Amino acid sequence: QVQLVESGGGLVQAGGSLRLSCAASGDTFSSYVMGWFRQAPGKEREFVAAISAWHITYYSDSVKDQFTMSRDNAKNTVYLQMASLKSEDTAVYYCAARRQPRPQPGGNWYAHSDEYAYWGQGTQVTVSS
Repeated sequence: QVQLVESGGGLVQAGGSLRLSCAASGDTFSSYVMGWFRQAPGKEREFVAAISAWHITYYSDSVKDQFTMSRDNAKNTVYLQMASLKSEDTAVYYCAARRQPRPQPGGNWYAHSDEYAYWGQGTQVTVSS
C-alpha cells in the first residue's frame, strides 16, 4: 500500500509558476513509477508527466518544455515544477504511483492512468488570465 498526499496548488496569474509536491508513504518509494495527471472541469483525466524508478522522465506534448518532474527518494517525494502557466493548465492535479514494470514495456506505458494503483486526493491549480 502506498499513500500519496499532494500539496502546492493554488491560484496563480498567467505566466507564473508553481511547484507541486507529492509525499509518499507506506512502501519502497524508489521502486515505484510516479505520475502526475490532471483533470479540468468537463474533461477527462489526462497524463501530464511521469518519472521512472531510474529517474527517466516523460511528458505529455502539451507540457513538454514547460513542466519539469523530479523525485527525491530520500524524502519519498516527487515534484512538478510548472512554469509559464496558461489558463488551459487550470485543473485538479493528481499524483499517482505504480510499481516499476520490469522489463520496461515499449510505447507510452507510463501514460495509462488505469495502470496506476495508488492516487492522491488531488490539488487544485487555477491560472487566471
